[in-house]
Amino acid sequence: MFVGIDVSKDRLDVHVLPGDEAFAVARHGEGLGELVRRLRALPAGLVVMEATGGYETVVAAALAAANLPLVVVNPRQVRDFARAVGRLAKTDKLDAQIIARFAEAVRPEPRPMPDAQARALGELLARRRQLVEMIGAENNDVGI
Repeated sequence: MFVGIDVSKDRLDVHVLPGDEAFAVARHGEGLGELVRRLRALPAGLVVMEATGGYETVVAAALAAANLPLVVVNPRQVRDFARAVGRLAKTDKLDAQIIARFAEAVRPEPRPMPDAQARALGELLARRRQLVEMIGAENNDVGI
């Protein structure tokens, strides 16, 4: 089993191979619980998602806590793979499918989650990046 998850701000698009099963859940609360339940019901395999500037952190933590084999990959790897197989369309559903196909073809090695201190630092850095972008956007809006 190979699972590709496309992570966005509010939603997770999931694609499971073989079988081409696709579904979507919310990125927080009950959605994460449903995701864990559905993936645990499948035979053991590999779950892959892209690093998305911090949005993936809570998802990765939930999947790691459920002892699911997880890999968070660099988005460039998946983009290069998509280009190589001629799949350049960009929708969340198609992205989840190409991530699952990437998992099946490349089979990246699952890695343990970083310790709590490293995760906390990563979350702080992601939040700082968000704040810097928001300040920049606000400054652009007022013409400073």
